[in-house]
Amino acid sequence: MTLYEYVESIKNKTVAVIGAGVSNMPLIHLLLNYGCDVTVCDKRSADEMGKDAQELASLGAKLKLGADYLERLDQQLIFRTPGLMPFDEHLTAARERGSEITSEMEVFFSLCPCRTIAVTGSDGKTTTTTIISELLKAAGYAVHLGGNIGRPLLCDVPKMKSTDIAVLELSSFQLHSMSCHPDVAVITNVSPNHLDKHKDYQDYIDAKSFIFSSQSPEQRLVLNAADAQTRYYLSKARSKTLFFSGSSAVENGTFCNDGVIYRAQNGKTEKIMDAADIRIPGEHNVQNYLAAFAATEGLVDDEICRSVAKSFAGVEHRLEHVRELGGVLFINDSIGTSPTRTAAGLRAMRTKPIVIVGGYDKHIAFDGLGDDLCRYAKRVFITGATVEKIRAAIENSRYYPESGLEYEIMDDFTQTVYAAARCADSGDIVLLSPACAAFDKFKNFAERGRYFKKIVMELADEDIGNKTGRI
Repeated sequence: MTLYEYVESIKNKTVAVIGAGVSNMPLIHLLLNYGCDVTVCDKRSADEMGKDAQELASLGAKLKLGADYLERLDQQLIFRTPGLMPFDEHLTAARERGSEITSEMEVFFSLCPCRTIAVTGSDGKTTTTTIISELLKAAGYAVHLGGNIGRPLLCDVPKMKSTDIAVLELSSFQLHSMSCHPDVAVITNVSPNHLDKHKDYQDYIDAKSFIFSSQSPEQRLVLNAADAQTRYYLSKARSKTLFFSGSSAVENGTFCNDGVIYRAQNGKTEKIMDAADIRIPGEHNVQNYLAAFAATEGLVDDEICRSVAKSFAGVEHRLEHVRELGGVLFINDSIGTSPTRTAAGLRAMRTKPIVIVGGYDKHIAFDGLGDDLCRYAKRVFITGATVEKIRAAIENSRYYPESGLEYEIMDDFTQTVYAAARCADSGDIVLLSPACAAFDKFKNFAERGRYFKKIVMELADEDIGNKTGRI
């Protein structure tokens, strides 16, 4: 079915689109342009939406805005926003009344005319997705990058050719209860995350499994051999499975041993490259490349793998070098929205960094983060809604008494960055890696990262190393 045929098939239905954000706005315009009966539901008021609300109304959309935007959903077809879980009581009630619940991404999978590679995981999925895209582009493929990264792809379906490849990052929110069948599915790792949204940790684990649950036996699933959930996923998978491992050999897939990355096929190994030649730092990025190399097996040759790994400088907000001032290196790792991601960033540093942590509370434990900060941080600045939880995690760590770690709690983000710069000396690293989402003070992690970079770029020499009383 083409996109045009799909829209024609729903023209006689009433349609609701929940959330007029980045992922759904192109969909809303598409439906309105084809004359569909569309109700846009958004928790923002018309004033908060501004010109978007005026434009949608002028195009014929019905607007259901404000606190009651989810009440009495009775449209025949409802597109949910990724952040609204399928088990939400309002969606459950609508489903019981006969509504069909879907999403922009689910419809994309049903219409996509080209091969698809989809990536999910708790940490590293954006970098892994981007690396896969870079590998494929270097190999000469036309690549469409989207999902939780890049842009919504549904409206691009008419431009896609069968020889193209769509590379998608998918979150647990997008995957939950979704029917999709990527040609290659990748799960980088799974650790507790987004427990403020999911019913519990098992619900989060199961949400990730939707990336492969509809795959056929000839399609491919790439799993982390060392991850605690891999055995569980294997029990549910029907597709061909490859593994990646940063510590031990695998029969089929990719692995790193003694600093050398290998590709394995039926137990026979061949060297791809030395891990030290990967341009972006950190053991976690070695893991990201291992996953990407396994995902693109048969599509990208090893010479291209080496070339991309040696040249690719990384993704914004992911251990991004912002500037060096007075001998102090400032690094933006705003994507560090979980303790495990921040731990990986800490281990990637050449020296113990001065770390800025804290943010929105996703109801995940910080015990391990407390250990990692005591072991790998020079000093810690805590800000945001999770200050007390992170403070307690540090003080309760078994490493705290001997670590000599000093921490400071601050409310204002801007002043936190200045304070971190003030206590830094030449040779130090100031690292923003919050271990939390940004929603307590920012729209998202990208806005937080950009704001951090703005502050850092405005710093002067006298702001470094106790040369000013500014805090």
